Amino acid sequence: MDIKVLGPGCKKCNTLHDATQKALEELNIEASVTKVDDMLKILSYGVMSTPALVVNEKVLFSGKVPSVSEIKELIQNA
Repeated sequence: MDIKVLGPGCKKCNTLHDATQKALEELNIEASVTKVDDMLKILSYGVMSTPALVVNEKVLFSGKVPSVSEIKELIQNA
């Protein structure tokens, strides 16, 4: 599983990264979580509002920081 957190490095982006790591730990799933802060790469996903979460190259949401339980549900359904 390949997971990317898209954002310029703001507080919300860091919060999303940490929440995603916690969700993976709780699900006992090993995955690489990469922060992407290059705006051209972020725009290549069609994301206009950060932070965003991408799982296996599919944008699951953008513009908010969901709860750990919401992230877990998204990852399980991905």
